[in-house]
Amino acid sequence: MSLRFGYGTNGFGSHRLDDALAVIAGLGYDGVALTVDHPHMDPFAPNLSARTIAVGQRLAELDLAVVIETGARYVLDPWRKHEPNLVSDAGRERRVDLLCRAVRIGAELGAEAVSFWSGTLPGGVSADEGWRRVTSGVASVLEEADKRGMICAFEPEPGMFVDTVAGVLELRKRLGDPEGLRVTLDVGHVVANEAGTVADCVHQAGDLLANVQVDDMVEGVHEHLEFGEGEVDLPAALGALLDVGYGGLAAVELPRHGHAAPVVARRSLDALRAAEAEALATRTGHDGGERGRARAVRQRDGEEEMP
Repeated sequence: MSLRFGYGTNGFGSHRLDDALAVIAGLGYDGVALTVDHPHMDPFAPNLSARTIAVGQRLAELDLAVVIETGARYVLDPWRKHEPNLVSDAGRERRVDLLCRAVRIGAELGAEAVSFWSGTLPGGVSADEGWRRVTSGVASVLEEADKRGMICAFEPEPGMFVDTVAGVLELRKRLGDPEGLRVTLDVGHVVANEAGTVADCVHQAGDLLANVQVDDMVEGVHEHLEFGEGEVDLPAALGALLDVGYGGLAAVELPRHGHAAPVVARRSLDALRAAEAEALATRTGHDGGERGRARAVRQRDGEEEMP
């Protein structure tokens, strides 16, 4: 198998959405991570349904798959970044409303997943109260998603209440392990915040992995960097995705690089393709042949589903 690469529209903030999609497709990407935000797909502007239909038609023309991202910084509050969120003291219902709008947009576009996160717990609020808030909010979003057949993918974010893959798994457990709630993994976040490697986290998420973001970072610093500028072992990261049979998009997440978006997007795809080739060569050279034959036997005998 091979991986499917995408690029986040939040890295094309200086482009019109139609132009950004054309550039991303023209470079050879398989899809886009579409952030619902005012520069592109404003979820609160008039004629949302008509605009969504038009974007869907454009995605189809360009043969681009899509996931929906909801990390817009100031879409709800022009003064406070990422506020209100699912664990805020007030206004949590506004975040739930935004996420439900994203679910409806995703359903209209045939998106593979809608990705979101918890937000940062205010000072003085207990962890028990944080869990109560986030589970309540996510349950409301899942209700909307279930109606529309959408997959929700929860992202652990450094500095937020739910900040690790283990935290996402705990959230799922508290909600009764719903089928429609899965995991978003940002490989850079692993280096910045997780105790284990990218491979550890990929295998920890396993078949719950529904959305992947790719970028570079350094340990302890939540700053999205181009590949090669941080400490992410990109071939190893992509190799782990291949190991678990991940079939979703792996979309570049560089929201602060819009000033040079086409150039950065081209460099990023070159780096991803080179890293994937290295990962595939390593797998084949070491044990890929035997692994592939064993997998084929299991699939033939009905012991393992095709990815």
